[in-house]
Amino acid sequence: MKRYLYILFFAATLSSCTQQEEAVNVQSLNQEFISAWNSDNPDKVISYLAEDVQFIQGETHFTGKTEVANKWVKDTYTTISDLKTNVVSTGTDGTMAYEAGTFSVDVLPTGQEQLRGIGEGNFILLWKKNTEGDWKLSYAQLEGLPVQLKN
Repeated sequence: MKRYLYILFFAATLSSCTQQEEAVNVQSLNQEFISAWNSDNPDKVISYLAEDVQFIQGETHFTGKTEVANKWVKDTYTTISDLKTNVVSTGTDGTMAYEAGTFSVDVLPTGQEQLRGIGEGNFILLWKKNTEGDWKLSYAQLEGLPVQLKN
């Protein structure tokens, strides 16, 4: 009986020493990303992108940090402001985290004869932990409704 107690004791001791990977706070990641976007800081936004990031919006699909940075971030950040999200679903583990829900943005006029609008739709942002231990945006999907005229 004593032998079984020793085995049980060592098994409990060893299992308590294994380190569990701590899940990330995905709300904080997304708030940092949104804050960078809303402060018109495209370089900061781009710093959150993974090297193999994918961006999908409707029929548009960009792959890789350079393409996503140039065709989504740099081409878009001056045309929208006041990005807000309403989270409906979230999940995390030691290597991945996501949030999904709805978003809204102010759509800025690009010409003098254009009016300000409101854009709304659904989103999912998927973050992955890279080999250096940093969390990077790996996948972004936006499904927008037609822009509405802002009163």
